[in-house]
Amino acid sequence: MLKKAGKDIPTKSGTKTNPKSQKEVPGQMLDKASKEIPTTSGTKSQIMMRLEKMVEESDIMHGAIRSVDMDEGVFGIAHSELIAKEDMQQLFEHEELGIAVIHTYIWYMYDTLMRGTELCNRFNFIAASRINTTFITKNPTSVMNELVDRFMVAGDNTTPSLYFLPFNSGNGGHWVLVAMDLSRLMVYYLDSLPGNWSKYPSMKKTVDAAILKFRSKKNYRNRKDITWVRVQCPQQNNSIDCGFFVLRFMRDIIALNHIDIPKMVWNNNLGFILILSDISSNLLLNHEYVLFS
Repeated sequence: MLKKAGKDIPTKSGTKTNPKSQKEVPGQMLDKASKEIPTTSGTKSQIMMRLEKMVEESDIMHGAIRSVDMDEGVFGIAHSELIAKEDMQQLFEHEELGIAVIHTYIWYMYDTLMRGTELCNRFNFIAASRINTTFITKNPTSVMNELVDRFMVAGDNTTPSLYFLPFNSGNGGHWVLVAMDLSRLMVYYLDSLPGNWSKYPSMKKTVDAAILKFRSKKNYRNRKDITWVRVQCPQQNNSIDCGFFVLRFMRDIIALNHIDIPKMVWNNNLGFILILSDISSNLLLNHEYVLFS
């Protein structure tokens, strides 16, 4: 349910088909979708032009904003995300992605790939607005406790599952993906630029401390040290695509229902085109509401 000016706006959820019937074989769905995504620069321009036209025809270009209500299932706590003109421009002008776009696409993935399926028990999301370099620098203990609270919401975590943390280096900096498997004490690090977690020592220290504190609160025995794995993944060839890559990494892992990330095999042709195609084909903007699914 989306809201504008205090009024509830109906969404398509009332007429949506059974999600389980659409998601029985997510891997096959991803393969099919990948084959349908064109990769030429001309097609890329067409996608951006189509999205830009949709935005221009809405009142969002004249200062209107939208509030996307995200239920507790997405980030463990219900909250609303504001979408404005600047967020739309990040998409059709191919700019660096901000938190609002990252969160809204996560909501879209949850709603279209996960909701009503067993994938909800295998994949969880952590809000990037609550765990980032800026907050860790100011109050690492508070950030650690935020992580522990998120872990506690999702259940006992005794079976393999992943917590996705889109992590930003601060002040509109670089996006990386941190995926945590609490049951196996594994943390996967996915970065579309060279290097590993040593670039963010405070982040690693906070994540490790949160995992150990969670397991202590649950009275789980720590059988071994936490293992961090640098996943070999496609690399960006510019300075702005990191957010698009993080979204694509999460999307592929979820769609393939793949907990063991190092065994993932990605096509090097990633870029931002699939994310743009997803959003442009599932985004509806007009004078009444914004709907991402």
